[in-house]
Amino acid sequence: MELKTAKLLDGKALANKIYQELSQTITQLQSYIGRAPGLAVLMLGDNPASAAYVAGKEKACAKVGITSFSKYLPTGISHEEVIGLIKKLNQDENIDGILVQLPLPDHLDPAVILQYITPEKDVDGLHSVNLGKLMRREPGLRSCTPAGVMRLFQEYNIPLEGKQALVVGRSILVGKPLALMLLEVNATVTIAHSHSENLPTIAKNADILIAAVGRPEFITAEMVKSGAIVVDVGINRIADPGGRSRLVGDVDFASVHKVADFVTPVPGGVGPMTVAMLLQNTVASYQLRAGN
Repeated sequence: MELKTAKLLDGKALANKIYQELSQTITQLQSYIGRAPGLAVLMLGDNPASAAYVAGKEKACAKVGITSFSKYLPTGISHEEVIGLIKKLNQDENIDGILVQLPLPDHLDPAVILQYITPEKDVDGLHSVNLGKLMRREPGLRSCTPAGVMRLFQEYNIPLEGKQALVVGRSILVGKPLALMLLEVNATVTIAHSHSENLPTIAKNADILIAAVGRPEFITAEMVKSGAIVVDVGINRIADPGGRSRLVGDVDFASVHKVADFVTPVPGGVGPMTVAMLLQNTVASYQLRAGN
């Protein structure tokens, strides 16, 4: 008997397709706008993982023709200094998008800092105005990771209307906005988390299961309905017995891919889509600010 193996939701391939589309759009617009779109990424402190993410975003910007204005700021920078820089970037006509790379050093409050980014340049979709527009189903910049997940569903023709969708995780970065996006397409949405009682039972009923809980390989095959669509948002670095480290998601891929119909890999699934949606938001802001 042939063993079942899930099909992959390939975020890397889709991200490259989006990059090609964005590159063509920028080429068409740049001649009469007179400049390329600009993205400012603020890197605060010396977090190695954050530095790697920023470098990846710079590389992606170069690939599509977005000018990157990355700024690396010291760990001890004050709230006032960060806010002052954001205010200058808000006024800079060459900047269409501003992103503050998270997490921040412990003494800085992201809830305070992010609110100083003008909503029209909030390409991470985390300003309360943009989150409010999502809640009200009004046009606006959407949170990158949730938007990337929804774009994957669209690309692979995953039916969502009427389906039981479970989001495991309740963060403002992923869980809450993704639940709202799923509601917009008429899925029946449940939000759970690591403290939910009877989580295996809840998960087993889900047609669509999205793991964004931040725990390595937390979702196992016993928690997944046969034929489910499983999306792994987690990125966790764990140590192997030999002393090396490797990246794993919040889903135990080795077991889950034997029962699911579709599953995202880690790496190569949701991560590339997050960056692609960041660039898409930047180009959207570029077009709107140029009156196109």
